[in-house]
Amino acid sequence: MSGHSKWSSIKHQKGAADAARGKVFAKMARQIEVAARAGGGDLEANASLRLMVSKARGVSMPKDNIDRAIKRGTGEIEGVSYTAINYEGYATHGVAIYVETLTDNKNRTGPEIRTIFSKAGGSLAEPGAVAWQFARKGVIDVPIDSTTEDELMEVALEAGAEDLNNLGDRFQVVTDGHDLFAVKTALIEKGFQVTSDDLTMLPTTLVPIENPDHAQSVLKVIDALEEHDDVQNVYANCDISDEIIEQLS
Repeated sequence: MSGHSKWSSIKHQKGAADAARGKVFAKMARQIEVAARAGGGDLEANASLRLMVSKARGVSMPKDNIDRAIKRGTGEIEGVSYTAINYEGYATHGVAIYVETLTDNKNRTGPEIRTIFSKAGGSLAEPGAVAWQFARKGVIDVPIDSTTEDELMEVALEAGAEDLNNLGDRFQVVTDGHDLFAVKTALIEKGFQVTSDDLTMLPTTLVPIENPDHAQSVLKVIDALEEHDDVQNVYANCDISDEIIEQLS
């Protein structure tokens, strides 16, 4: 797993009960609104909405907030129209960065993202410059103490999964982005415990970062981008050891 993923996990655990929760809810609401606007408010018929609602529940977003976001997306109540725009760039030490945003003003967001990159020591790149270094994948987490690797791999591969990773405390089933729901459903039907599922951008190549100072400078760019209200997800192809991440946390 990339160092950024580990860092994000630590930050999520640390921030789950503090004031940052409101910011997380606001970002989740945008994602729910966009999914509802694109595919309707029926969770059974709208896979994207179903996934966003599942993520929102995973961070304990109140049901009323979720319902209002869906209604804003479907037009039942007044809401802002958001546009999905992705940005690509580099952190320090050649680490590729892929940023997903939802904005109601692209003329504001673009310059602000460029400034964040610059101030944090990175640089914004042209569209397509780093996207080829990532692939859209589904990831499903299964507790490591709930099954054996062989049992999970047999069922996951039969259901259409592409890979299985042992992350120490959990197994991570990797699927093509389009197969996430089908594989998750198959695992649940076979009795496996699924703790989370998500669509993500996984790096196809990794840049090893072995110096703590270098790691800190890379994470500085990532953290600065994640603080922006319009930024929904930041993906990086850095490979930072758990030891260095623990030091920095």
